[in-house]
Amino acid sequence: MRDATTGTPGGGSREDLTAACADCFGLCCVALPFARSADFAADKPAGKPCSNLQTDFRCGIHARLRDEGYRGCTVFDCFGAGQKVSQVTFGGRDWRAAPDSAGTMFAVFPVMRQLHELLRYADEALRLPAARPVHRELRRAYDRVDDLTRQDAEALLALDVDALRGEVNGLLLRASELVRAARFPGRRRDHRGADLMGARLSGADLRGASLRGALLVAADLSDADLRGADLIGADLRDADLSGADLTDAIYVTQSQLNAARGTSATRVPAGLERPAHW
Repeated sequence: MRDATTGTPGGGSREDLTAACADCFGLCCVALPFARSADFAADKPAGKPCSNLQTDFRCGIHARLRDEGYRGCTVFDCFGAGQKVSQVTFGGRDWRAAPDSAGTMFAVFPVMRQLHELLRYADEALRLPAARPVHRELRRAYDRVDDLTRQDAEALLALDVDALRGEVNGLLLRASELVRAARFPGRRRDHRGADLMGARLSGADLRGASLRGALLVAADLSDADLRGADLIGADLRDADLSGADLTDAIYVTQSQLNAARGTSATRVPAGLERPAHW
């Protein structure tokens, strides 16, 4: 079972890997682009502040994002990258007060987000007892990535993030295989990258299955058994998780749950919250 404690094996705190908007300069509301769609009520290019961003870097419609047509904002997670860029990389100098730094800050943000996402997954893997055979390598990887997050902007922008992701993802996959083999021996259901958009999987037995990167948009997973399944990178937008059991599912994020539909009967992994809109 996932450890719900706050300290991380890498020596930091889980709060470091959780968005703290009060310590961020609204970077996700400025640096990233979005297009008018079911997820966003308007178009916005990268580098332009969202019209809802206030002078104090707070969202003016935060409590009404879904009602106002900004559902996409409710499912985005920077994994703590926003405050890291704002307070560490740029030492608390915001892009309004120091406009010359804006372009660089906005370019660094998506790089930092990828690094923090890797830290978040590595942190989880280090808490899984069955993955102990790869914990030493994972700890080294965690420490390496954590050190990279504290580099200056120039160094961050020069990183080969794809290569780094490949290295760490290999370790995350090995950890997943160890955990799933220990909990569900003999089960090797591999649906990695599968196109399951709109699939009828109600009541499906997906215990210990690999659904890494699977497209599960609008899939019917009601009452499905997803215990111990690997859901890293799975697209759960509008997936029906009513009554589904995700107990001990691996690498599930809060943003994945926020993007899906569920009910009070849906069982979510420890450490995550049942979304308010369910």
